Amino acid sequence: MSPGIEPFAHGSLQRPDGDSVFWETSGNPDGEAALYLHGGPGGGLGNGGYRRRFDPDRFLIVGLDQRGCGRSTPWAIDALDRLDDNTTQRLLEDIEALRAHLGVERWLLHGVSWGSSLALEYALAHPQRVTGIVLTAVTSGARSEVDWLTEGVGRLFPEAWHDFAQGALAAGERVVEWYARRLRDPEPSVRSAAADAWDRWEQTHVSLAPGWKPGPLFEDRRERENFATLVTHYWSHDCFLSAPIIDRVHRLSGIPGSLIHGRRDVSSPADTAWELHRRWPDAALHIIDDEGHGGPLMRELTIAEIDRISRLC
Repeated sequence: MSPGIEPFAHGSLQRPDGDSVFWETSGNPDGEAALYLHGGPGGGLGNGGYRRRFDPDRFLIVGLDQRGCGRSTPWAIDALDRLDDNTTQRLLEDIEALRAHLGVERWLLHGVSWGSSLALEYALAHPQRVTGIVLTAVTSGARSEVDWLTEGVGRLFPEAWHDFAQGALAAGERVVEWYARRLRDPEPSVRSAAADAWDRWEQTHVSLAPGWKPGPLFEDRRERENFATLVTHYWSHDCFLSAPIIDRVHRLSGIPGSLIHGRRDVSSPADTAWELHRRWPDAALHIIDDEGHGGPLMRELTIAEIDRISRLC
């Protein structure tokens, strides 16, 4: 990995609907542009470790906190009355506005988890702006993926799933829709309890890799609630996709890509990456047998693939 670097510029992009989207740039100001798209929805850029995946001498590294999280404002939980305006289409508009603001003509996309779905959707909407795509812990935002995450995988973790899903089962609701409703409840204690339960479930199923030790995804209670609110909002609306990405990914023919996934990623099984590869032959498929939803081998391969894909462009 490249040594840790700090951004040389950052700012907040004001959007027409009143949201402010935080962005930062690092690496070489005159280098090849590369955009990092974080997971979640609602995960944020975090401590900036993503910058180490790019050669700072070669790339202009661009990161943004997707609307409603990180250093973007307002947070989803601070503007629940506006949550319905937070959609994938708005995220795509934010990305395009940032590209124009930075004067970038075309860029390489690197997405992780939900960020891989967003990267694919952006590339499908703006293929002329994309030089290549590197995806790690691959997802496509499909309803089947969400239902597996929130219901199907419960067959592997029945004790935890019973605690997680019993409210939805009693109400006769789809699990993710029950949680999305609870996380918009006017009573703060209801929202907080739902966020805690969601966090416990997320940390339970994320990996079957040996040595994996579940722990809170977010120690901070506000971050925990904000993350759960955005995830359930998107997932309960089928990620606001106009049509399944799997059915459209063939349109990316001619754009080089790389799909990196862990065999032990039980929350996001490898069949999504496999199906994307089958329908988008320009994307190489790499399955890491001993890792789950991320890991050191996947990080190393991601770095190598970012370098390889960029040299094809």
